Amino acid sequence: MRILIAEDERDLNRLIVKTLEKAGYGVDACFDGEEAQYFLEHTDYDAAILDIMMPKKDGLAVLKSVRQRGSDLPILFLTARDSIADRVQGLDAGADDYLVKPFDFDELLARIRTMTRKRTPHASSVITIGDLTLDTRTHAVARNGKAIELSAREYAILEYLCMNPGIVLSREKIEDHIWNYDYSGGSNVVDVYISYLRKKIDGGQQKKLIHTVWGAGWTLKEGT
Repeated sequence: MRILIAEDERDLNRLIVKTLEKAGYGVDACFDGEEAQYFLEHTDYDAAILDIMMPKKDGLAVLKSVRQRGSDLPILFLTARDSIADRVQGLDAGADDYLVKPFDFDELLARIRTMTRKRTPHASSVITIGDLTLDTRTHAVARNGKAIELSAREYAILEYLCMNPGIVLSREKIEDHIWNYDYSGGSNVVDVYISYLRKKIDGGQQKKLIHTVWGAGWTLKEGT
């Protein structure tokens, strides 16, 4: 999943980015509301974490612009304001969740998992496709009950495929979704990771799950 962090406290911003990247998320970070609005208008994110009190444009204004475009993007507010009135204002404005500073990073990760799960057809953290299981909470992956070890990037791509079963995802869409704006790798990097995944997920299996749609991309589905 790809997440936007908009937080003007730079040390906290860096800590959040580091925590999310360690958890396997693709992350873009910015430090004011105008930057956040630009990122949100030009990139397809799975979730956004917005500080309310930001320079140039506050989080409430950014949220308003997102909802006016008809987007149901999961958005969590981070704020030092802890009054009930402030929480009600944020939730009424269309935020999905509200976390008061200081906070525990494990709780932040749990809240991200919860609000993004609401956007998918999967009711629990475990996604099952054929004999493949993927746990978005623990990042455990198994096929036929046998655990499969994946790198953080391999896991991120597989999770993206699992959350869009049967949908053809292009090279550009996977690249945009998994890597952040700082990425400057080669044009075939997605092909390389798909090859790695095929060896680990489909290697030695009679039924293949990762399918190539020539000229279009890849899809994950039960097949032959």
